[in-house]
Amino acid sequence: MEELRQHFGRIRVPQGGDKVYKDECMFSFDTPESETGLYVCLKTFLGWGKEYVSPYSQRTGNCVFLHLRRIKKELPPEKEMEPEKKIARLAIGVEGGFNPDANKKRYEYEEHNSVVILPAFTTIPLPNPELPEIVQQSVAGVLKAESALHLAEVEAAAGAWDGEVRQVSKHSANLVQLDNGVKVPPRGWKCEQCDKTDNLWLNLTDGKILCGRRQLDGSGGNNHAVEYYEKTKYPLAVKLGTITQDGNADVYSYDEDDMVLDPNLVKHLAHFGINVKVMEKTEKTMLELEIDYNQRAWEWSRLTESGTKLVPKFGPGFTGMRNLGNSCYINSVMQVLFTVPSFVERFYDRRQTILENYQGSNPSEDFSVQMCKVAAGLLSGRYSESPNTIDKTKDVDDLQPGISPLMFRTLVGKGHPEFSTKKQQDAMEFLEHVLKMTACNSVGTTDPGNCFKFEVEDKFVCSASGKVRFVTRPDQYLPFPVPMEEAINKEEVAAYQARKAEAQAAQKALPEEQVRAKIPFDVCLSKLASPEEVMTQSSAAGKEVPMHKITRLRTFPDYLIIQLVKFGIGQDWVPMKYDISIDMPESLDLSVLKGFGLQPGEELLPETSEPPKEPQINIEIVQQLAEMGFPWEACRKAVHFTGNTGSESAMNWVMEHMGDADFADPLVLEDKKSSGNDNFTPNEEGLGMLMSMGFTRDQATLALKETSNNLERAADWIFSHQHELDSLLAAQSGAAAVPPQKPTYTDGPPKYELSAFISHMGTSIFVGHYVCHIKKDGEWIIYNDNKVSKSVDPPLDLGYIYLYKRVTN
Repeated sequence: MEELRQHFGRIRVPQGGDKVYKDECMFSFDTPESETGLYVCLKTFLGWGKEYVSPYSQRTGNCVFLHLRRIKKELPPEKEMEPEKKIARLAIGVEGGFNPDANKKRYEYEEHNSVVILPAFTTIPLPNPELPEIVQQSVAGVLKAESALHLAEVEAAAGAWDGEVRQVSKHSANLVQLDNGVKVPPRGWKCEQCDKTDNLWLNLTDGKILCGRRQLDGSGGNNHAVEYYEKTKYPLAVKLGTITQDGNADVYSYDEDDMVLDPNLVKHLAHFGINVKVMEKTEKTMLELEIDYNQRAWEWSRLTESGTKLVPKFGPGFTGMRNLGNSCYINSVMQVLFTVPSFVERFYDRRQTILENYQGSNPSEDFSVQMCKVAAGLLSGRYSESPNTIDKTKDVDDLQPGISPLMFRTLVGKGHPEFSTKKQQDAMEFLEHVLKMTACNSVGTTDPGNCFKFEVEDKFVCSASGKVRFVTRPDQYLPFPVPMEEAINKEEVAAYQARKAEAQAAQKALPEEQVRAKIPFDVCLSKLASPEEVMTQSSAAGKEVPMHKITRLRTFPDYLIIQLVKFGIGQDWVPMKYDISIDMPESLDLSVLKGFGLQPGEELLPETSEPPKEPQINIEIVQQLAEMGFPWEACRKAVHFTGNTGSESAMNWVMEHMGDADFADPLVLEDKKSSGNDNFTPNEEGLGMLMSMGFTRDQATLALKETSNNLERAADWIFSHQHELDSLLAAQSGAAAVPPQKPTYTDGPPKYELSAFISHMGTSIFVGHYVCHIKKDGEWIIYNDNKVSKSVDPPLDLGYIYLYKRVTN
């Protein structure tokens, strides 16, 4: 114990505000279940794998650690004392969008904990009553504390997706319940009319137990519960088997024709003798059933290749990510990103230098460190070791457990209104977010995202004078329009939709495969290359006139990201995804999009010293958007910020910004002539956040000023203006103008080959599941959360985001 006493000054007991990282190493994905366990520092409570604990100890002087080693042992069937639960949690994730524990093996865990003193790794097994009191208290505090990662997950889950927001039923407060003596047992239910034992609904007025609606595919019930409502008009029913011990369950209001909330559910159930404290969830909720049904109706089987025998892949580059509940978009984006050489070189090849040079106090909050950690997890092969033989009796989760992106998700989502939650997100938005954070953390070094950047040339041809104007801008992905009106199988789709509607009306199954619209890729490319008519100010005519806007690319990046614009607004004004098939080519030539600037015979529009006029706000477009249900001021903003260019661009702005905190705030037209000396006080929290990304205080202040202290908008603004920040600051102070820094572009021939694509299944960006396919060594590999397999039939025509790399020869 004498060796331990000399370190008493560096041992603490965790207090309320301390974060305890006892689930995972800060630099790797080692956990207590890893072969060498996890070492938790008893001063800082940071967790370290065996590879990194010694360097950490040498750097900090902290030598006393709690070593956590957990051994997982499979339980034989005879030791399973509790009945198997059918459903454990709701999430769109592993195995088809929600990950039930039904039919999964059970395990017990042996804990082998000890106190370890470095550098000699002197080990004192626990429990040990002879340990000094300070050590006992520190160890007990660490073991008792909620882990920092768990707390982060709970916080994220506060906004988790639950299908749709449910309203409190108008019948809840004054529901009439009959005193008919009915008492409902805790299990053994069946429909009182047809003896079905699943999909059962308890009427909360008289206690009648009847089966639910019949689904289109023949599953579900026999409609006895809804038919009973038609006779009695008793409005509320609860789905048996979905009742949990905290008093939650599926409640349906037949009168309101919707799933509802019943705040008095515990009392209403008690009327029939049901004690929720002893209830166990054994049935899928309606949301889970909807997910199940959508799996059959969506492109699920095509995208995940679930109907084929897939051979698992192991080794470097073949490690998946566990789904944390709607985190599949993270897996798909990061898998694709770490196939790009510049990202591999920065965060994998140079990871040891980055980790050794880290001098901060909490590595979980350092972007470069966490990118290195993810890169090593995915590319090293350490967490995807090939077994000598594949045991077909083993769960795929045992063969390919994957790595957990929880620490990474917590960091990149910090402060973001969407990515900080467990809701499903748009993979394209997340990719943009990661690229922005990468650029922000590349001050003083090369941004690996430069390989995606290209210069766009917008050419405006004045209809009044025939003269032209050029506007260039940087971009990092190319959105491809999807002209639904150009589908080549409209008649087949219409006939299928008619058969589908007929089947729905008759409540019959539709056994045939889905017929989706087919749009040739060349049609999408032609649409992108075609001129667009816009109204804008002409310096030659001295007024707004129609102009042809022609978009071309001045440079072609080494890696080109193409996004198919597959999302729009349905007839009910609800965001939806177009169900389409586009024959995306594996070899791509974009010579048709090459921009050449001013050509012989063309004359530039004259320069004007007057500042450009603010665009007129077209009230007709505002009215169109407002009729869709969007706030009037938001519609005015949409038209203003899209330069009055039309309803389509305004709608796209609405879709991108409808989550903004100030979405419905009044439009304020800033005075461009105002000086930088006016009274403005930046938000200190916002300053700290932006400065932590590598920007100066003046730059962060300018961003907050330009966005009225809105942190989310300030982050977007500063990223989009980072190449001209110095010139903007100079203009604000009245100093001599500083030429804006030009973005760094890669350029070369516009010929590409497909290297990866991300697919989305689901009816909108708010629900569904993402997978990605990556071409490695001439064969396609599918990454579906933690499962990594050789692809048999890659669905090239159903992707959402495509990554092309330049053909060098």
